[in-house]
Amino acid sequence: MKLLERYAPWIFVVIWSSGFVVAKYAFNSSDVIFFLAIRLFIAAGILALLTLAFGQSLKLSKSDFLASLVIGIALHTLYLGGVWEAIAQGSPAGIASVITSMQPIFVSVLAIKFLGESLSKRELVGLTLGFAGVALVLSPAFSLTGEMTLWALLLLAIAVAGSTSATLLQKKMGHSIPLLAGTTYQFLISAFILMVISIATGRTSLDWNLESFLAMSWAVLVTSVIAILLLLWMLTRGSAARVSSLLYLVPPMAAIQAFLLFGEKLNPQAIIGILMTAVGVALVQKR
Repeated sequence: MKLLERYAPWIFVVIWSSGFVVAKYAFNSSDVIFFLAIRLFIAAGILALLTLAFGQSLKLSKSDFLASLVIGIALHTLYLGGVWEAIAQGSPAGIASVITSMQPIFVSVLAIKFLGESLSKRELVGLTLGFAGVALVLSPAFSLTGEMTLWALLLLAIAVAGSTSATLLQKKMGHSIPLLAGTTYQFLISAFILMVISIATGRTSLDWNLESFLAMSWAVLVTSVIAILLLLWMLTRGSAARVSSLLYLVPPMAAIQAFLLFGEKLNPQAIIGILMTAVGVALVQKR
């Protein structure tokens, strides 16, 4: 268990950041919200089977069930749906990453009031340094602001609000919720809502080919099942600020993956920003 506690944050960062790469492939052959709905339905089915396979019950108390639904809507419907739809509506992925990376700041400040957590000077410096590093890595993307629409910007604001709310709610109410069963209902409610939106807007296109199959497989098994379970597990064992600070590493890690997979260059500014982000996260994570 101690080994998992040590390496879980870094495993989470690597696979969560891969979501931006998956999105690039998914957009080529499907409507975004419909793809997400299918992804979450499949993930819910897999978790339900895992829950039963481990001899656990899918039955939750009323309070845990309702809490799972609320957290699921915030984390998957608002955050994931908001980010993916914003990119589909014209937001450059780099700008989307910067905006959503403001979440740790909101979580850290709100956790003081709603969770009674404290924020040391070291952690405050780390959060500030982390955000500055992310901005430095992705600042060239701001030259593409002409592509950003007001609707895309609003979607990103909704995504940040959803991610922030989900983190605080999971930390406050998630201790009593069985991880597998609770996450199953999170996926299920979000999949249902996203499917309704897809049908209502007439956007239900999904071209099944090798690319979309691989994108769906990775999105379901890795970024939905493994990454979400790691995130929720870490939130039940650490402070909201400490866990949220890991999200600062996501955009720089996505930049590294884009370099390895697509040959996108990392300039000296980006490398400095990645180092700043790593130092900032280390300051927050230090016990």
